[in-house]
Amino acid sequence: MATPSKTPPGADPKQLERTGTVREIGSQAVWSLSSCKPGFGVDQLRDDNLETYWQSDGSQPHLVNIQFRRRTTVKMLCIYADYKSDESYTPSKISVRVGNNFHNLQEIRIYLPVSMQLQV
Repeated sequence: MATPSKTPPGADPKQLERTGTVREIGSQAVWSLSSCKPGFGVDQLRDDNLETYWQSDGSQPHLVNIQFRRRTTVKMLCIYADYKSDESYTPSKISVRVGNNFHNLQEIRIYLPVSMQLQV
């Protein structure tokens, strides 16, 4: 999601989108995963249904790659994780990396699962 200014942690991204504070830009990107179990891929990751999810199927690290066709400024990344429902699959660390291609990515932020609304 792109946003013109900082938003408070814990703000509802859907409400922010309805009020015009942020704009969802994920549909402008190509999404890929390091691995996934059948029926638990990109479509489930992005479908806005809290009952569906991505489930990896391989060794770590588990990666979600989001590639935009042109240079794009991203100021907020919202990730829903439900630790109470399944702590074994909740990430212990999220690394946000940026670059011009997959081979020159640089880590710009590391987040712990306390707050999954990330200001980038």
